[in-house]
Amino acid sequence: MIANQVQLVPCQIEPFLTASQGHINVASRTKRRQPYDPNKPHDRRATEFNAGIAGHVAAIEIDDPYEAGGKIVAIRSTRDDPLGGLHARKMIDEAQYQAGRAFQRHFETAARGVGAIDFTKEAVDGGKIYEGTTDAQMKASDALTVAYAKLGMNGQIIVNEVLVHSMTRRQMAEKRGLTGKKWEEYMGMRFRECLDCLALVYGFAMEKR
Repeated sequence: MIANQVQLVPCQIEPFLTASQGHINVASRTKRRQPYDPNKPHDRRATEFNAGIAGHVAAIEIDDPYEAGGKIVAIRSTRDDPLGGLHARKMIDEAQYQAGRAFQRHFETAARGVGAIDFTKEAVDGGKIYEGTTDAQMKASDALTVAYAKLGMNGQIIVNEVLVHSMTRRQMAEKRGLTGKKWEEYMGMRFRECLDCLALVYGFAMEKR
């Protein structure tokens, strides 16, 4: 044998040993934890749901209350949130979803503490100023006036039914004396048209030329 020659020994993978052989099963070792990635949101979703609510929940990424700048994945209920449900099931796009949320924020802000206001009427200079109305409420009211004008009468009704009163497509159809899946799909189509209109109003989409 040549001096200083290194003898190569092939690697050998030992088989899994069982506890009956006096050894711990290698396969039962705990999986090594992955290093923490601050850019990846921590998933805190429940893994099991009751059968009654399984179809009314969706994942959402939110700010981590325990870590500045961190994100977590949580579960939101969509039972009383038709807009969120449509978005979770990919039945509307991001622009439509954000437009619907913008409308809801404006409606909630404008209607807070000012009583019954008809946002469908055009604002008039020198009109009645409601006591206690904030600048935010007045801006929201102006935005709603523009949105309602673009939607038209039928669009106003449909948007209020879904975004304000949380009605489903079936409830919207039944309200009009219509039953059946085709009518439900028709109401859903009309609502998506309204969201397209709102997306243009709020600047989440550009008008096609």
